[in-house]
Amino acid sequence: MRIGLVGKPNVGKSTAFSALTETPVEIANYPFTTIDPNVGVTWLPLPMPCACAELRSRREATGRLEPTSVDDHRRGSICNPNSGSCNGHRRLVPITLVDVAGLVPGAHEGRGRGNQFLSDLARCDALLQIVDVSGSTDIEGNPVGSGGSDPLEEHRFLLDELDAWLLGIIRLGWDRASRRAQAEGERAIKDHLLDRLTGIGATEVHASAGTGAVHREHPTAGDPLRWGDKELHTMASAIRTAMFPVSVAANKADKSADLSFADLSSIVEAEGGLLVPTSAEAELALRRAASTGLIEYHPGDASFEITENGQQQLSDAQRSALSSIADSIGSWGGGGLVGLLSEVVFGQLSRIAAYPVQDETHWVDGEGNVLPDAILVPRSTTAKGLAYSVHSDLGDGFIRALDARSGRTIGADYELSDGDIVSIQAKT
Repeated sequence: MRIGLVGKPNVGKSTAFSALTETPVEIANYPFTTIDPNVGVTWLPLPMPCACAELRSRREATGRLEPTSVDDHRRGSICNPNSGSCNGHRRLVPITLVDVAGLVPGAHEGRGRGNQFLSDLARCDALLQIVDVSGSTDIEGNPVGSGGSDPLEEHRFLLDELDAWLLGIIRLGWDRASRRAQAEGERAIKDHLLDRLTGIGATEVHASAGTGAVHREHPTAGDPLRWGDKELHTMASAIRTAMFPVSVAANKADKSADLSFADLSSIVEAEGGLLVPTSAEAELALRRAASTGLIEYHPGDASFEITENGQQQLSDAQRSALSSIADSIGSWGGGGLVGLLSEVVFGQLSRIAAYPVQDETHWVDGEGNVLPDAILVPRSTTAKGLAYSVHSDLGDGFIRALDARSGRTIGADYELSDGDIVSIQAKT
């Protein structure tokens, strides 16, 4: 899964990327600091406790495992993740983040990084727009002082650029498609949309969203041969909304006079997105303090604890600064960048976790590792779909699967539930 970080230059995308991935990138106060997209991995906690909590309870109940001791550094977790970690049954799973180089108005016409920017976005499952709600940078990313620009305009221009880009693609060959619709009906229009947009991930669902929007918003438009700019723009906008859900990290919220963001929030939510106030700089500071052992902090939490090491090394001024940061993040709610990303992945994109294992009795792989993989899949994924997510050979050779909790055999079309533990049997 790939989530794109987008927005105009100089709004804090690279800082947000670094805060989420702990990857050092160039950060500076001028446009186009980022030229090529940075790609990294962030780790999201699953909404539900790791399945190893249930396994531990089973083993303790049968006397095969002692209760968790106070000096257990993993606080009861007994799984062996191949990627990520699990502490206190808080399982972290990987999400790929793409920090796409800054966008400027006219990108669809070649300005800035132009179509390369838009092509980078096309490979993402969802977009997080980093918006400077302090209004301290103009629409092209130049510093103008706090309150000098409008966050609403900043959000709108991203949507306009995406719409214009899709509209340009749809218009190619439109005359021929609209003439075909005279004989073939709406199917010709959907085929045209799929032919033009499949390369950026469009499906029948997206094509139907586009044609449906035209019928809904322009009921008297009539035959596609008569559709003009208004109808085609409506279609492009509906396809963009379905293909690229955009949520907003209201960045630099600590420097904004207006903490309600009501107007911006209502527009984002009307488009199917989410808005959460954030301060990428503040979250990065907490991450760095945690990585050096000065505080115990889980990204997305509203508080932290100073460690024994921190008690010895932090000055009063540093403690006060960290406490002020935590108070600000806590007062906004929403969990900051990690909270927003979690809402996008597990809410908007409806991802669930499934645990494939080889041994359904002990919940281990062939090497004895306990629950080594927690794979994120769409909510409607089947047992066979999970097999393909693990390896194409497993999917091709799929015979059946077993629900490791009940021992019940499940078929290829069985739809997974969140937290299912599945043993897959396949021809080799």
